[in-house]
Amino acid sequence: MSQREFDFDFLVVGGGSGGVRAARMAAQAGARVAIVEATKLGGTCVNVGCIPKKLYSYAATYAEHFEEAAGFGWTLAAKPQFDWETLKRNRNDEILRLNEVYRNLLSNAGVEIMNGWASFVDAHTVDVSGQRISARNILIATGGRPTIPDIPGKDLGITSDEMFDLPAFPRRLLVVGGGYIGCEFASIFNALGAHVLQVHRHPRLISAFDTDLSDFLEKEMRKTGVEIELGRTVERLTRRGDAILATLDNGQTFEAGVVLFATGRAPAVRGLGLETIGMRADDRGAVSVDDNYGSSVPSIHAVGDVSSRQHLTPIALAEAMVVVGHLFGDGQRRMDYANVPTAIFTHPNVGTVGLSEAQARAKFDEIDIYRSEFRALKHTLSGSPARTMMKLVVDRATDKVLGVHMVGEEAGEIIQGFAVALRAGATKRLFDTTIGIHPTAAEEFVNMRQPVAD
Repeated sequence: MSQREFDFDFLVVGGGSGGVRAARMAAQAGARVAIVEATKLGGTCVNVGCIPKKLYSYAATYAEHFEEAAGFGWTLAAKPQFDWETLKRNRNDEILRLNEVYRNLLSNAGVEIMNGWASFVDAHTVDVSGQRISARNILIATGGRPTIPDIPGKDLGITSDEMFDLPAFPRRLLVVGGGYIGCEFASIFNALGAHVLQVHRHPRLISAFDTDLSDFLEKEMRKTGVEIELGRTVERLTRRGDAILATLDNGQTFEAGVVLFATGRAPAVRGLGLETIGMRADDRGAVSVDDNYGSSVPSIHAVGDVSSRQHLTPIALAEAMVVVGHLFGDGQRRMDYANVPTAIFTHPNVGTVGLSEAQARAKFDEIDIYRSEFRALKHTLSGSPARTMMKLVVDRATDKVLGVHMVGEEAGEIIQGFAVALRAGATKRLFDTTIGIHPTAAEEFVNMRQPVAD
């Protein structure tokens, strides 16, 4: 089959961040491109992930600001009232605006947009709602989906996808899971006024992150009022009138209006028919790919949460650019997963880049740890007991900074700049000789002089 016998040069299955970027850039490179999406453009991040979650985090922050204002001389004439319906409506309007932005980006680039579910017929052909579409190259960018543990009564719980449009604000919320999604929703709904219990089967929250980071976050979340049960599981859910009764493995019970399962995500490959074309997958069910994100089927590539080792929107975007460069450019672009920064929009925020202390100790002979914990200037008047923690991980032999970690207000904004420094190979001496901006929390990163005892 010659190139002109295909309907398209490039067909993208999935209209999330990675898929939209790949389709748009391939079209701008001169390829004939189509994209298939069954729901709204923008994927998880825009519709039920990063964007709405950050908006809700902002909403929750106002509750904290109202409480802290008195110390700065502000008197509120009446107790602030939170309206769940207003937040939902305004968030929905913004998401619809972004959906249209994505549609215009694709249309203006000349990408044909197809609505429907795609399933593979062969290595070059997919079926979209009964219509067969062929392409010389196909990209799978279908993202991930939430998973729910197989326990009695599991159907009474929901996933993060449904949290943004709950019919009524939950006065009692049970969050099952202690990863970043569970911690974010626990923090947000606690600050908005819900009574929150968070249950996690591991002994630490965000256990994939630095130990000091997770321990400090747990302590600060408890301060704000989140109840946390670690090393526990939910054994069953039962209906009790309008409420849901959760029974833990230790016999403890909790009555909730809403039960959120934040217990992990899996690659969204169901219904794609990958078995039809003999696609190789890893032990998570993710599409196995090479350095150019090519799968075991030469004409098919995969990016983002359906294949990636790091489930972050900017990762999917960067991987998409590698694929477009490989298929329609000079093929020189490569993805570097070292020193990828990330943030968790808990209350307080978490920001991190580079190696954790445990990772550094496993990789380097000797390391130095610099750690500082303090009360931010703002809270000397606000009355809040919130504290900030910062940590540097340094290779003693080369003085190179290996990791920068923070729990505190605007941690993500602060860590972004330090991620550039780490990618540039900054040493601790460079940190020490950098002038800090005073008075800020961020200046503490260039003022830590003495390593903690090993």
